[in-house]
Amino acid sequence: MIRIDVQRGHPPADALVQFVFREGERLVWYDRLRALAGGDILPEGGTGFSGRERETLLLFPDNLAAPRLLLVGAGNAGACDAERLRRCAALAARTLRSLGVRSAAIMEPDECVLSSLGPDAAGAYGTAVAEGILLGLYRYDRYRTVKPPAIERLARIVLLAPSPANAHRSMLDGVAFARTVCAATCLARDLSNAPPNDMYPATLAEAARSAGRRSGFRVTVYDERKIRALGMGGLTGVGGGSARAPRLIVMRYDGRGGKGRRSRRRPVVIVGKGVTFDSGGISIKPSAGMAEMKMDMAGGATVIGVMQAAASLKLPDPLVGIVPAAENLPGPSAFRPGDILRHANGMTSEVDNTDAEGRLMLADALAFASTFAPALVIDLATLTGAVVVALGHVTTGMLGTDEEAMRNIAESGRRVYERVWELPMFEEYEPLIKSDVADVKNTGGRWGGAITAAMFLKKFAGATPWVHLDIAGTAIQEEGADYTVKGGSGVGVRLLVDYLRRRTA
Repeated sequence: MIRIDVQRGHPPADALVQFVFREGERLVWYDRLRALAGGDILPEGGTGFSGRERETLLLFPDNLAAPRLLLVGAGNAGACDAERLRRCAALAARTLRSLGVRSAAIMEPDECVLSSLGPDAAGAYGTAVAEGILLGLYRYDRYRTVKPPAIERLARIVLLAPSPANAHRSMLDGVAFARTVCAATCLARDLSNAPPNDMYPATLAEAARSAGRRSGFRVTVYDERKIRALGMGGLTGVGGGSARAPRLIVMRYDGRGGKGRRSRRRPVVIVGKGVTFDSGGISIKPSAGMAEMKMDMAGGATVIGVMQAAASLKLPDPLVGIVPAAENLPGPSAFRPGDILRHANGMTSEVDNTDAEGRLMLADALAFASTFAPALVIDLATLTGAVVVALGHVTTGMLGTDEEAMRNIAESGRRVYERVWELPMFEEYEPLIKSDVADVKNTGGRWGGAITAAMFLKKFAGATPWVHLDIAGTAIQEEGADYTVKGGSGVGVRLLVDYLRRRTA
């Protein structure tokens, strides 16, 4: 990752960056930069630069501490928030990289910026700007034999701190937090973007083990024999068509109670769908776009990322992560429409469509989650195309039984800009998944597909407080924007880390 430092004063750098906010027709930054430069910095005749969002202007003033000055439009100062700063920082970092700049310094934030960011303004500023830089510069190029040229390798960005001494410390803390959470988000992106010939149940399990060794959480991986012994007919059924056997990945972080002791509180359990490739099985998908189904394990990738971040940050409360992992392929032993599967809690489900496989695996994982006596279970899954139809690639669908948890997750979504939207779970939807031959059916027909999928999962969550996040639209991005790139987005890591931190507080 790029090095991000915080300091006072202007260090030697190849470029300075100024976020440009407007107050009416006035550009907030101009008087300060004019003083630093000892005169006008804009060329005669103007430039057309007005400080609008996503607008940039590169200048070469004579008397600044760096040979280049990059202006990044940030829009109306009165509407400044953390998301605006993330976008500005990401645009600045990408622009600097494209210019071949090796080092840069971002000018001190204006008072109008800090006043909009809450009590710990300097810390919030450091976090937001570092997140924009780190996530905006992400590229998945592991399999490229020709790497980007050295001229693109931006090595260091310094954030210039405002004058109060405590602001410097707070900004450092904010950057350190962002580095930890962005490392976990980029891990989730890497896992999601990996090709399915290299990312399959066993290698996903090894990735979880590696994260555990780095960060300090325990990992247990159950093989197919143990999965069968646990009665997980959904997981073994979905994985039956592949030569690569399924795995159940269980991660445990004990939390940190008072004086460094283990927390005695009941854990939160997070469950992530880990279909490392989804062909649809016998109900095979169309070939167009099927390559994206290597990212059908994005929920599992997010769970591994959250576990890494929680352990690295030493969050107080215990956390359990569960990832059922399998490939859904139409092999000779594949499960079929019409099959009846028995799950870990003894319930049976009728298979109406083998491309509705994720809920069958999650059913086993949710039943297994109850063995940890959790305070709350949260699952994340690229579960339905229906949620993409409803909410597009912008918003995550949320359903569940714990209203307080859903309110707080929605608030975290607003804070980190990974927004969620609650969908209903009215009892009138339940007959749609009624089976004539089993306890429940794995599809509910054409209408309300995101809701009927959640109704299915609800039966296996039981009485445990539960929240379901359908990330089918937000985990897989068709195009990059701001600090999100095309492909796996790592959605849910920053969302759940923020929720878990606030939940403890």
